[in-house]
Amino acid sequence: MTNYRPDWNRLRGLARGRVETCGGCQLNRLKEVKAFVTEDIQLYHNLVMKHLPGADPELVLLSRNYQELERIPLSQMTRDEINALVQELGFYRKSAPEAQVPPEYLWAPAKPPEEASEHDDLEHHHHHH
Repeated sequence: MTNYRPDWNRLRGLARGRVETCGGCQLNRLKEVKAFVTEDIQLYHNLVMKHLPGADPELVLLSRNYQELERIPLSQMTRDEINALVQELGFYRKSAPEAQVPPEYLWAPAKPPEEASEHDDLEHHHHHH
């Protein structure tokens, strides 16, 4: 189990995610990750998969303008752990791949723009150590 805990300071601006994985190779040994990639990922809004030759499966967290915020290795995690992590990060899980996303979750995992602006001002005064 990776005890990854989101660092919300670093993840401010999280808006989308990408799971990078090499197609057949490594993935076939990682039954749990493979199940997530083949069955669960399509249910998550703003989460996509990208095949990269030779890549270890990683969840790449991106800001709205595709700036990379964090990379989380998935190879040691179970399917349940990955699902829990993705939901903890705020990704919206649909009931079916074709299901509509409710309007309040269209931006998920980001906050809708008007909400976000209010506490932006507060945050700018914090110094990063």
